[in-house]
Amino acid sequence: MRLACAAALILLIAASSARAQPTNEQLAARCAELGTIFDRYGTRRSEGSGGPDMIRLGAGIDCQKGRYAQGIKALEDLLSRNRIPYPPASY
Repeated sequence: MRLACAAALILLIAASSARAQPTNEQLAARCAELGTIFDRYGTRRSEGSGGPDMIRLGAGIDCQKGRYAQGIKALEDLLSRNRIPYPPASY
């Protein structure tokens, strides 16, 4: 009886930790969401603005190549530095 309870507990823990991991689709959507927010509110469009933001471009490349964690972190840092609010991750 005690062994069965321990096995059931282990299975429950393993199942809950497997659900806690976001999928690539969720991470790709998060990259796109954060990139869109920065593109809308953080891009300077005036003459002599200095060109594109290299951190934003690098984060976009990271996301395109499947390096979602790096891309998301760079975009969140960029948004925070520019004091642009963004929603928390929903996964």
